[in-house]
Amino acid sequence: MTRPVERLHVTETTRKAAAELIGSALLAATVVGSGIAAQTLSPGDTGLQLLENALVTGAVLVALILALGPVSAAFNPMVTLAERALGAVTTAQAALFVAAQVAGCCLGVIGANLMFDLPAVDVSGHSRDGGGLWLGEVVATFGLLVVIFGVVRSGRAGHVAYAVGGYITAAYWFTSSTSFANPAITVGRTLSDTFAGIAPGSAPMFIVMQLVGGALGLAAVLVLYPHAARLADDLTHLDTPDPERHP
Repeated sequence: MTRPVERLHVTETTRKAAAELIGSALLAATVVGSGIAAQTLSPGDTGLQLLENALVTGAVLVALILALGPVSAAFNPMVTLAERALGAVTTAQAALFVAAQVAGCCLGVIGANLMFDLPAVDVSGHSRDGGGLWLGEVVATFGLLVVIFGVVRSGRAGHVAYAVGGYITAAYWFTSSTSFANPAITVGRTLSDTFAGIAPGSAPMFIVMQLVGGALGLAAVLVLYPHAARLADDLTHLDTPDPERHP
């Protein structure tokens, strides 16, 4: 008689951190890998390369949020920090999740480099500097937080995946910076000297602008939605069937 496989007993925080690590790694691998593939398949056509990169990134965001949402699917320190500011996670949890996101993005970029026969770490020389690009990051991050919390507030938390995927696909095009909107993936993308890369010297200002955009986005959420703290808690438990809660 076959014995049932015993379940691993891990804490909820550990499960969430693992989901953030895995999701961030797959997201970063997709962003960088699709950029490399676009350069290879559409040489000399930057517009087509950007379109390919944007569509693939939007698609994987939908897939990853749907798959990991029942556990944790921020994949972005700005979302995690907003959840912390609204009391949905503790400081210790937020620190752990952010560390997992950064580590995951770095691992994902290394994996993408290796899949395309590039050095594991190939520091980017792609400078992205200037007021227009920095403003683009403020706008991209601001909009991302408003979209996420707005969809949850509408009572359609299960649709967050589609909203985020659609928004990021669009923001690739309407922002001058191509919408990094994520400090973890900004760090990871310094490790690939390819289409999606960013020079280490350009990354700090991108991250500062993301923090500014995130703060403005959080302020907008607090103004628009009086029960924002409840929304943040709903966001950490996306309305997607979870076998543990619905046996």
